Amino acid sequence: MDKLLKDKKAIAVFVLPAFILFTFILFIPICQSVYYSFCDYDALTSPKFVGLKNYKNLLIDETMKTAVKNSLFFLIYSCVTQLIMGLILAGLLTNIDKGRNFFKNVIYLPCVLSSAALGLLWMFIFSPKLGINQILEKFGMEGPLWLMDINGFIILPMWVIAFVALWQYVGQSMMLYMAQISGISKSLYEASYIDGCSRLQSFKYITMPLIKPMIGTAMSLNAIGSLKFFDLIFNMTEGGPNKKTHVLATHLYEQGFKYFKYGYASAIGTILLVLCLIMTFLINRAFREDDR
Repeated sequence: MDKLLKDKKAIAVFVLPAFILFTFILFIPICQSVYYSFCDYDALTSPKFVGLKNYKNLLIDETMKTAVKNSLFFLIYSCVTQLIMGLILAGLLTNIDKGRNFFKNVIYLPCVLSSAALGLLWMFIFSPKLGINQILEKFGMEGPLWLMDINGFIILPMWVIAFVALWQYVGQSMMLYMAQISGISKSLYEASYIDGCSRLQSFKYITMPLIKPMIGTAMSLNAIGSLKFFDLIFNMTEGGPNKKTHVLATHLYEQGFKYFKYGYASAIGTILLVLCLIMTFLINRAFREDDR
């Protein structure tokens, strides 16, 4: 095995299929998208180079401003809430014996279900005449317009979608943290209990420092996932009402597949790609410096 690992030709043979797939499925399309972002392109005629025109138009696009703001909202909300809830759930389930697998599977189950199907399900749950409002009506209360109330400073549909996203994806963070916690030697906890530490103190001084690399990984996944957020929003609100729940991915979809402005949509996609790279770099750098 050691001889095989030192053979550069053998390594190249094993790496080549993955490299070819990455090149043709990811790298080339990304390069094409960046090129189209500098073009006026509708997929029916040849791309016409227009320079920075698409990017200049993005600066005066009010829907784009809303989409960026909403994407950053989901970014912050996802990283904070999934970090806190994921750690709490991982800590609780790690310390119980009976029912651990049951609760773990129940919490993780939404992660493997179709986001499109879940979006439609929750759309009916928050419908003005069905679901939660129908239950409230039986108690003599009138429920709000969960997915349509955009009056005031707080846009209710955004918080409703954020809640659904947390419900669906918190299991992913929980599983990552549990996997890391399970690798910590129990002797460390036993020694801390002998020294008089409580479970909370053991979690703070033993668990947290040892799972920081996994926290960085989970936050990177949450950040990228929240910036690319599409399925739930598209199926629950389609960016409405009045385009107030648009994010970068839904705005990209609308411009590209509804209005056939592929050059403009490619510019949005390029900005989305840059944001994902920046957030991944910042999170990895922060946790790398923290580990030193």
